[in-house]
Amino acid sequence: MGLIQEIDYGTPASTSEKQVTLTVDGFTVTVPEGTSIMRASMEAGIAIPKLCATDMVDAFGSCRLCLVEIDGRNGTPSSCTTPVGPGMVVHTQTGRLKDIRRGVMELYISDHPLDCLTCAANGDCELQTQAGVVGLRDVRYGYEGDNHVFKKNDGAENFKWMAKDESNPYFTYDPSKCIVCSRCVRACEEVQGTFALTIEGRGFESRVSPGMHQLFIDSECVSCGACVQACPTATLSEKSVIKIGQPEHSVVTTCAYCGVGCSFKAEMRGDELVRMVPYKDGKANRGHSCVKGRFAYGYSTHKERILNPMIREKVTDPWREVSWEEALTHTANEFRRIQYQYGRTSIGGITSSRCTNEETYLVQKLIRQGFRNNNVDTCARVCHSPTGYGLGQTFGTSAGTQDFDSIEQTDVVMIIGANPTDAHPVFASRMKKRLRKGAKLIVLDPRRTDIVRSAHIEAQHHLPLKPGTNVAVVTALAHVIVTEGLFDEAFIRERCDWDEFQDWASFVALPENSPEVVGQLANVDPEEIRSAARLFATGGNGAIYYGLGVTEHSQGSTTVIAIANLAMATGNIGRPGVGVNPLRGQNNVQGSCDMGSFPHELPGYRHVSGDGVRDIYESLWGVKLDDEPGLRIPNMLDAAVDGSFKGLYVQGEDILQSDPDTKHVAAGLAAMECVVVHDLFLNETANYAHVFLPGSTFLEKDGTFTNAERRINRVRKVMAPKNGLADWEVTQKLAQAMGLAWNYQHPSEIMDEIAGTTPSFAKISYDYLEKMGSVQWPCNEQAPEGTPIMHISGFVRGKGKFIRTEYVATDERTGPRFPLLLTTGRILSQYNVGAQTRRTDNVMWHSEDRLEIHPHDAENRGLRDGDWVRLTSRSGETTLRALITDKVSPGVVYTTFHHPDTQANVITTDFSDWATNCPEYKVTAVQVGASNGPSEWQRDYDEQARNSRRIATLEAAE
Repeated sequence: MGLIQEIDYGTPASTSEKQVTLTVDGFTVTVPEGTSIMRASMEAGIAIPKLCATDMVDAFGSCRLCLVEIDGRNGTPSSCTTPVGPGMVVHTQTGRLKDIRRGVMELYISDHPLDCLTCAANGDCELQTQAGVVGLRDVRYGYEGDNHVFKKNDGAENFKWMAKDESNPYFTYDPSKCIVCSRCVRACEEVQGTFALTIEGRGFESRVSPGMHQLFIDSECVSCGACVQACPTATLSEKSVIKIGQPEHSVVTTCAYCGVGCSFKAEMRGDELVRMVPYKDGKANRGHSCVKGRFAYGYSTHKERILNPMIREKVTDPWREVSWEEALTHTANEFRRIQYQYGRTSIGGITSSRCTNEETYLVQKLIRQGFRNNNVDTCARVCHSPTGYGLGQTFGTSAGTQDFDSIEQTDVVMIIGANPTDAHPVFASRMKKRLRKGAKLIVLDPRRTDIVRSAHIEAQHHLPLKPGTNVAVVTALAHVIVTEGLFDEAFIRERCDWDEFQDWASFVALPENSPEVVGQLANVDPEEIRSAARLFATGGNGAIYYGLGVTEHSQGSTTVIAIANLAMATGNIGRPGVGVNPLRGQNNVQGSCDMGSFPHELPGYRHVSGDGVRDIYESLWGVKLDDEPGLRIPNMLDAAVDGSFKGLYVQGEDILQSDPDTKHVAAGLAAMECVVVHDLFLNETANYAHVFLPGSTFLEKDGTFTNAERRINRVRKVMAPKNGLADWEVTQKLAQAMGLAWNYQHPSEIMDEIAGTTPSFAKISYDYLEKMGSVQWPCNEQAPEGTPIMHISGFVRGKGKFIRTEYVATDERTGPRFPLLLTTGRILSQYNVGAQTRRTDNVMWHSEDRLEIHPHDAENRGLRDGDWVRLTSRSGETTLRALITDKVSPGVVYTTFHHPDTQANVITTDFSDWATNCPEYKVTAVQVGASNGPSEWQRDYDEQARNSRRIATLEAAE
């Protein structure tokens, strides 16, 4: 076991199909046209010295170390900026080149601290390495005169010296060690797309500067880590490396935050994690990262993490630590008692979108085989269940159509109800890169999100629609496409049902669906709607990306169908650069759906009423399965209040904070007799729990996650579980306590069972994933290497289905008492309910939820920025501080839901999607006014939470 070393080819790969052959130091090498000499040499196994070059950014040619000689050409051109040519003869190691390189390196070292033995980069410093490579043995120039190394020169202040910037919680910036290679600046521009760094000054005065000579923490830096990764010296260094030292081995695993599914090298020293480094071979992230995946892993060792099982008789009692055996035996006995007393369907479970596919599969198996019912649900119910329904109805599959690489061939990007720069930042960086290259952008969102206008990017059309009018606006786009004859008739006739299209076309062409009518309804300029529709229909490859701003509505499923209609009508399905792409919120929300976490579906989206499907599992599991769908989460809570549902196993979800109408959730949980929470921390749901089973982090387990592009990625164990058991082992032991004869020895055996029973996973195994790196389902005999792009030659359901999408206004209306509309979302530094990120230094950027309110609405209410305000709806009220901004339209307010002391969901209502019960988080009628302090509910909740989290101390033995 050692560090995984990735080859740095110096410059990016060329995508040309034409091949060029040349000779480098006597070796013949053939590479794509447009490849640099540096990369071609590396392909031949010849490493040319370099400092400013790295294959994550374009060639720059400033360090002058990579010079080469070319037969027939004068001078010594830089190999990073010189493309190969047919028959070219290159020499990388001549006497002349050696002398030049040593002279260049001598100049670098003459203005660089020589504290190599105590430097944090010792052992991982490219400057140190290249000094050895070029044979530098002496430096003829001293530090006398101008330098950036010392604070004082001959007792006088040295104004060229700058103090180390330690303002960022995760890395330091030491200007004295900067060689001005510009790699960090270019990484920020080309990879991340933030443009937060620049080179200030000229010549010897040059240095890297965050923003306008600011501290990193005060600049526009988003702490993605691209600059740290690019830095060849200790100028930018992780604080973890400074504290712990250089890592000695690494393991490739998958990030456990959002649905992008980034691959990382977990670099370790012993069993201590030193740093997470984005893996260049990761097909989802291609070597990039965000602040959460790169740095926010400290929660795994946070002092509030619970490591021992606990039980209590009543939720008002303090917790009592017990052994695993006692906790699991107690849980099994309680569940059996409840079922004996109240019936077989009186208990159920909730799977986790943060746990692995294997762990999720086991939870739904426990419920169906052990509990003998279908009362299983997942957090996808409250986020992307309309995606499953809408795409299933129109295309025949419940997932996105493309891989992330597809964005590189997109000409028009349409973003609906998604904020990728905050919620899916690594993919957003790839999207912004494509936009900077000329792709056009259309955004449908009530807020002016960052991607609408940022560095070198501006949306051609931003439709700031009124919350709740998604269906009307998307149908209005279709109205323009149909009435102006912009639809792709050849595609529709070949791939869809023409009669269904004509029926749909006649519907969208109705006058009530015109931009002029819809524009008034949605507060959007009709001409903007028309122009956006024309651009999408005629601009080339059009791709639609959408998020929870689409699905979390009473017409969420209808909007997904409308989006699918739009893609089919314009022929934007079945090839690179197009498609319908839901951006999943959690790391394994796609996988939790795939694994049968819904009460009406077995793994692979097969309905429980299907005799053939049930036969597969009945013969394997040895029990008769219920053919009736079970209870969804809202139904479980309703039944609990009614007295017929009494026991719940919750793995890795916090429904009290994440689900709508918090008071109703609390009432349902309080009515149950045995609530089992299986998690890392005493979360909000644990306030009403009777059993707490400590969970394990993604660093402590083996398994797989499935990301938003259907990519199945390995999760690899990098350290032993601090609680003693991985989550799959906890579920297995609970199943055994309930009398089931489970005996899995490793998660690979669980995946083998999944593959043996689920057609879309048929070829998946851990061995196959080791060989392929990752694959996208379906992966079976028909698609042995997976399916990056769906519906290439036809839809899974046969013909694509056009469905009418009639706009029905939500029952949640504004009025004199509640004149504003509240919508909710996420912020870059925080994740979901914040249980993980709030226990990291990410709180420096977002320590509280704020209420965004337009200046006009704030002025009418006498509010100033930072004032405490009371946010009231028909469901409840809470208080938080105001953030006055024109990002939101007049009449709309916005907040995040990361902090439990705000509990934004005490405001949201119980209205939900008509097809899936997905809650309507995005439309709540509210009033905002000045506040003198916490609401009564907040005070009561805080007292109850503090009382509920008490842990009894063990008395000393006599």
